[in-house]
Amino acid sequence: MDILQQLEQIARERELSLDELLQEIEESLAVAYKKFVGAAGEVMVHFDPRKGDPTKGLTAQLEKEVVGVVTEPSLQISLEEARKKDPDVQIGDFFATEVDPNRFGRIAAATFKQVLNTKLRDAEKRQINEIFHDSIGQIVTGVITRNEDDGSAFLQVNKVEVELPFHEKVSTERYRRNDQFRVYVLKVDDSPRRMRVLVSRTHPGLLRKLFELEVPEISEGLIEIVNAVREPGQRSKIAVRSNDIRVDAVGSCVGPRGARVQAVVDELNDEKIDIVPYDEDPKTYIINALNPAKVNSIKLDETEKSAYCVVPDNQLSLAIGKSGQNVRLAVRLTGWKIDIKSESKLAEGKKPQ
Repeated sequence: MDILQQLEQIARERELSLDELLQEIEESLAVAYKKFVGAAGEVMVHFDPRKGDPTKGLTAQLEKEVVGVVTEPSLQISLEEARKKDPDVQIGDFFATEVDPNRFGRIAAATFKQVLNTKLRDAEKRQINEIFHDSIGQIVTGVITRNEDDGSAFLQVNKVEVELPFHEKVSTERYRRNDQFRVYVLKVDDSPRRMRVLVSRTHPGLLRKLFELEVPEISEGLIEIVNAVREPGQRSKIAVRSNDIRVDAVGSCVGPRGARVQAVVDELNDEKIDIVPYDEDPKTYIINALNPAKVNSIKLDETEKSAYCVVPDNQLSLAIGKSGQNVRLAVRLTGWKIDIKSESKLAEGKKPQ
């Protein structure tokens, strides 16, 4: 592939016109040459990629200062020499002269790659900002393009490659090339090395946005998601409330025959989802959060922001959950510390553990 084809491909990938890309290259090469020779006058560069070689396709002019006595030939031109081409030129003027192609070619060869990389980075930054300016905190759909040795995966989203870091991946999911995923946009990281769009499959925001897509009442403001917590790939809890007494918040999120919540479960690869009604009363809210377990009684310690719950013996393991998962999620959902004991333990007069 020759240089013209390469530039045309780069321009297409970055959604730039070839003329725009060439103009940026010419301007950067002019600055590089001016800095290299220490010129006071302007440098004008023309680059013709059709010549097949970056150095052969370059022509340049340097504005030399018109002086009475030349002490620096590379930067100055005598009044006598300048007046051969322009009789009106005066001492102190700057006069455009052709740059030695061989000298310029050596500089161009050394700077062309650096300049091109810089311009491509600038173009990429513009493209990323245009596409993702309003996407932070939203979900986008991408296709896995590659996996790195450090565990990160990369997805193609609207012609931009975004990074799914290892710690933002769900351990139970497999990220194979060409697989399609919805991801939550965390941020655009403009690091010195490169600009990165970081996305997540573990963030609770992904759960929120998926419900917004499936439940029109949420986007309409009839239902509000108060909080959402996850143990990604295993279980999540979402607290919802209705802003319209005619609308059942939990029922709307579940959907007809469970269709709406099932669509979210499918997107999260069978992650279990508990939808609980939010309540201003902490006791009721905590009881709801411990769903599907039944709570017989609850006592609050406002000072410690702790809740002591009593459950039937046959509900204890359900309330606590596998490896403490259910109560752990309830704690994060409500913001209250929760201690649970069974009726038999209460009868023994033991304090909650």
